[in-house]
Amino acid sequence: MFRTLLKLAGVIVFGFLLSCSTKKLQTGVATKNTVSVMTYNVHHCNPPEKANVIDADAIATVIRNQHADLVAVQEVDVNTNRSGKINQAELLAQKAGYPYHYFGKAMDYDGGQYGVLILSKYPLSNTQTHALPKSASAKDEPRVLASATVTLPNGKLFKFGSTHMEAYNKASRELQAKEISRIAGESSLPFIVAGDFNAGEGSDVIRIFDEHFTRTCNNCPSTFWEGGETGAIDYIVFRTKDAFKVLSHEVVQNKEASDHMPVIAELQFK
Repeated sequence: MFRTLLKLAGVIVFGFLLSCSTKKLQTGVATKNTVSVMTYNVHHCNPPEKANVIDADAIATVIRNQHADLVAVQEVDVNTNRSGKINQAELLAQKAGYPYHYFGKAMDYDGGQYGVLILSKYPLSNTQTHALPKSASAKDEPRVLASATVTLPNGKLFKFGSTHMEAYNKASRELQAKEISRIAGESSLPFIVAGDFNAGEGSDVIRIFDEHFTRTCNNCPSTFWEGGETGAIDYIVFRTKDAFKVLSHEVVQNKEASDHMPVIAELQFK
C-alpha cells in the first residue's frame, strides 16, 4: 500500500512539473515578438582570391553561426557547371540547418540557374519570384525579388524578401528600387526586404528606398570589398508604416568565405 502511494505521488509530481514546463514553453512561443534577419551575398560560394574553388561548407558555417531566423542570400548557383553541378540552395539550407527555403531564379546560367535564396526557421507560404525591370542596356543581367509569407510559432505573419539589384547601371537600379517599393506597398502584412542593393548611402537609389522603408542602420558600416573598393551596399529594410523597432544591427567581420560580409539585424514587432 505504501509503495502504491509513493508511485501515485510520483506520478502527480511528474505531471505537475510537465504541466509547468509545457506552460512555460507555450508562453515563450506566444510572447515571441522579435525576429532576427540576415542578408549575405555569397559569391556562388567562391571564396575571395581562390579562383575555381567552391566552398559551400564555409558559407554554411558563417550562416549557421549567426542563428538568424531568416536569411536573404544572393548569388546562388543551382546545378551550374562552374559550381560543380551542385544545388547550392538545397545544400546551404541543409548544412546551415534551415528546414524551409525558397530559391528565386534570376536567370539560366552555365548549364543551370542563378539567383537569390530565402532560408527560414519558420514555414514559408505564398512564395513568389518577381522579375524586376531594367533599362534597355544589353549588359544588364535579369534581377528578381524573391518573396514569401513567414508564419511565426505564435501565428504572427509577415512578408520577407531577398533581392540582388543591378550592379553597373544606375538607371536600372532606380527602376528596381521603385518596383520593390511598389510590390511591398501592395501587401497588407509587414514587409521586410534584405539584400545586395549595389548602392551606397546618399545615392538616388537609397533615397527611393528611404521614401518607403526604414533601414536598420544609418551611417552604415562597410559590407563588401572588391578591387580596393569598400562601402555599405547590403541592407535590411522594412516598410516605415510597419513600425518595427530595431534592436540591433551588425556587420559580421568575415572576409574569408565571400567578398561580402553578412549583415544581421534583430527587429521587434510593435
